[in-house]
Amino acid sequence: MTDAPPGTALLFARDAVRGRDVLLCLSHLRWDFVFQRPQHLLTRAARNRDVLLFEEPVFAPDIAPRLETRVTPEGVTIAVPHLPAGLDPDGVAETQRRLLDGLLAPFHGRRLIAWFYTPMALEFAAHLRPAVTVYDCMDELSLFRGAPPRLVEHERDLLERADLVFTGGRSLYEAKRDRHPRAFCFPSSIDATHFRAARLPQPDPEDQAAIPAPRIGFFGVVDERMDMELLGALAEARPDWSFVMIGPVVKIDPATLPRLPNIHWLGGRTYAALPSYLAGWTLGFMPFARNESTRFISPTKTPEFLAAGLPLVSTPITDVVRDWGEAGLVEIAEDPPAFARALETLLHRPREAWLQQVDAALAGRSWDRTWAAMDALIAGTLNRERPAPVARSSDRRVAAATQLRGAR
Repeated sequence: MTDAPPGTALLFARDAVRGRDVLLCLSHLRWDFVFQRPQHLLTRAARNRDVLLFEEPVFAPDIAPRLETRVTPEGVTIAVPHLPAGLDPDGVAETQRRLLDGLLAPFHGRRLIAWFYTPMALEFAAHLRPAVTVYDCMDELSLFRGAPPRLVEHERDLLERADLVFTGGRSLYEAKRDRHPRAFCFPSSIDATHFRAARLPQPDPEDQAAIPAPRIGFFGVVDERMDMELLGALAEARPDWSFVMIGPVVKIDPATLPRLPNIHWLGGRTYAALPSYLAGWTLGFMPFARNESTRFISPTKTPEFLAAGLPLVSTPITDVVRDWGEAGLVEIAEDPPAFARALETLLHRPREAWLQQVDAALAGRSWDRTWAAMDALIAGTLNRERPAPVARSSDRRVAAATQLRGAR
């Protein structure tokens, strides 16, 4: 499914490989924004491939187009297009195409793996002829606030081109499995060692030290997916509880955030710093709104909270309920009174038996295992002499088996 029309395509050999394979990631998420699924996977891919992350452009007046590149400590090359403000959409796409071709030129002759997080990248990358095209669908982007009008059309095109489709949760898998014969479910995984550090005593970060206990915390992006009314109602009902909010505020007006004395907006923090904050929390909570933008989400932070040893209450997000709530690992509550009751119960519940259940559930999950399974599917696709048609029913069984393995 990787064939593209002839013309300006960059050609990458399928068979004769000079040097390591090249994995080009086309993403709507910036590397330094929040450390999440793309960063976990790409850092592992960089162990045996040259990994290039092509980010969305930055615009400024009166500049010449250029590509800023840097290499992360994990070996991932980050490429950021800088474009002059005022370009029309066609000019933006054409300029990005030229910059992308320049980035890839030194790797000519190597096998290229194109890894898409956003279908919108086809506006400047549709001319590529990768050996393998992967669509790692971690969100239903068309339902997010400010989604481009052509996103649905481009996703349809990407699904036709893709050799492999990975999804970040069960709900997404169920939405995509009938649209591609080789769709596989890879739910949120966990770097358990990193977050288990929060179970040990640690010095309280300076900006958290004065916040009274009990502390009930959230970390992650703060956007239209958060139920601000629920958060405000909880804080108003329980002024004796402190609500600690870590994460960048995007796509919403900061003026709409509830501003009560016991809600503490600390802003974004690095992935490395998170365990030190979580170590000082009493409970975790995920006050997600119930709307179109949360319909298919499978929050990576769910197993991270659990690995940190923090009992957790969430609104009834489908994947949270099915993967964690039904197993008794996460409490589910829909409205402020039920949420407050669930938090109150967890404040007094013994944790030893629950922690044993948590550790048993997380034992089969790791980003290393997730990447190894993905990598095996990519290798199998690379090594095929020609793409053979796959029976839809058999592939569903394979996908379901993958989903079950990931969910253990």
